[in-house]
Formats: sequence, C-alpha cells, structure tokens
Amino acid sequence: MSDLKCEIKQQIACLSEEKNGWTKEINLISWNGNEAKYDIRAWSADHSKMGKGVTLSKEELTALKSILNELLYEDGK
Repeated sequence: MSDLKCEIKQQIACLSEEKNGWTKEINLISWNGNEAKYDIRAWSADHSKMGKGVTLSKEELTALKSILNELLYEDGK
C-alpha cells in the first residue's frame, strides 16, 4: 500500500472533542496533491494521526446539506 499524503488546506470546524484529546472535524483537505475536498474525520490533538472518515466533493456536501435540512424540517426544528 502506498503512502497516503494529506494537507489540511482549511480547518472549518470542530464537531466534537473526546476525553483523550481527539477531535472530530470538518476540514478542506488535499489528498495526494489532488484538488481539496471536504473531509469529516477524527484527528489526534496534533493532527499527526487520523481516524476513518468520509471525503466529499462540493456537490456531495451540498446534497448532504439538503438531506439534513429536510430531516431537521421533518422533526420540526
């Protein structure tokens, strides 16, 4: 398996923080020098380690936003 390179281009938000210092974040990340995409995953405090996550294009993020808005609207929030 080849080395996976990532560069956080923009830290957008911290969604939660665990007692061990790891944070679940949404960031704009370039993987292996490719165009940056939106990424949601857990990171160690110094960003030297990462957990499993999901990477989304802008179109996928927009679709997710629409779906989440519909879910929240259905719940009356």
